Amino acid sequence: MFEMTTWGTCTVQDSFIKNKVGRQNQIPAKDISKTGRFPVVDQGQNFIAGYCDNEDKLIDFHLPLIIFGDHTRCFKYIDFPFILGADGTKVLVPNKAQYDPKFYYFALLSLELPNRGYNRHFKFLKELGLPLPPLPEQKKIAYILSTVQKAIEAQEQIIATTTELKKALMQKLFTEGLRGEPQKKTEIGLVPESWALIPIGELFETQLGKMLSPKAKVGTSPKPYLRNKNVQWGRIDTYDLLSMDFNEREVVKFSLAKGDLLVCEGGEVGRTAIWDGELEECYYQKALHRLQPKGSQISNEYMAYWLMFSFLLNNTYGVTGTRTTIAHLPEIKLKPLLVPLPSVEEQHEIIDALTIFDRKIENHRKKLKVIQDLFRTFLHELMTAKIRVNKCDLDS
Repeated sequence: MFEMTTWGTCTVQDSFIKNKVGRQNQIPAKDISKTGRFPVVDQGQNFIAGYCDNEDKLIDFHLPLIIFGDHTRCFKYIDFPFILGADGTKVLVPNKAQYDPKFYYFALLSLELPNRGYNRHFKFLKELGLPLPPLPEQKKIAYILSTVQKAIEAQEQIIATTTELKKALMQKLFTEGLRGEPQKKTEIGLVPESWALIPIGELFETQLGKMLSPKAKVGTSPKPYLRNKNVQWGRIDTYDLLSMDFNEREVVKFSLAKGDLLVCEGGEVGRTAIWDGELEECYYQKALHRLQPKGSQISNEYMAYWLMFSFLLNNTYGVTGTRTTIAHLPEIKLKPLLVPLPSVEEQHEIIDALTIFDRKIENHRKKLKVIQDLFRTFLHELMTAKIRVNKCDLDS
């Protein structure tokens, strides 16, 4: 299985054949719908960009083929009839005398293509070389990698399904509660009759973070801080933290304590997560609000779930910019926002119900990462012949 041998190589430029796909098969982004007869594939991160009913644009020939995003560097293996998104999509039809199409896709995935920003990348891709093992070995390699890829897709589907179930539960909990009581109409929608509506400013101390400063970035004792991008929905990503100086007054004012609730002020407004104290010392920038309860009538955990529901799912507040069209949530607009407040006991029950889903999602995210790491390892070692499968009987 590990016996080495010399494979041939082939440049990407010489690995594909001319095809009949052209502008007549493309549609602009404005013509892509959420529903339709035929899937639309473009260079975006989502595998399917949307749908279209225009059968005249359909590509049902040369299949299977590969879509390459000239700007995004994305590769997509397409083995079904589809319509092509307009800008930045390249269609590669492998020379089947040389390449098994699925192996060809994985070989392209294994290439190290430098990121040139939003510039076009196809001219760089064409110059790279691909491994060229015998066709029977290509099929075995493709089979193994496809099997791991299916495991990745299964985990992604579980995460997506569980997330949708959580959304449905949030809709029920924040509009009906858990006591079966009548609902009342309010300025933020239907809520249980006994729930009070209280402004955020009455429930929480709020504090924006420190303004970014070029001078502070080159100080003598920089400290790590969170940016808007580090706060995800329901979790904080401490990868790629930046640092800057905080003086003694700022250390007291902007230091994070375990359990602090962080809310994005700009970008994806309202995106929220609780600081779990992962780092012994950490601070935050002005693009984030820190919320700390003034008393015991509300918890950060309940508030985090409410904000997730109201901003991400329900657009409860319809927050937009004051001077521009860019969404923005300054303190003066955050504090008056109304929060539906059940009893502390019911808050804890809501938290417990939603936490079950969060734990399941996080568990499958961890499994997904393990399988993704395995895929990357297999991809590298199989494409460089460090692992050989030419003598394996995969049928058995």
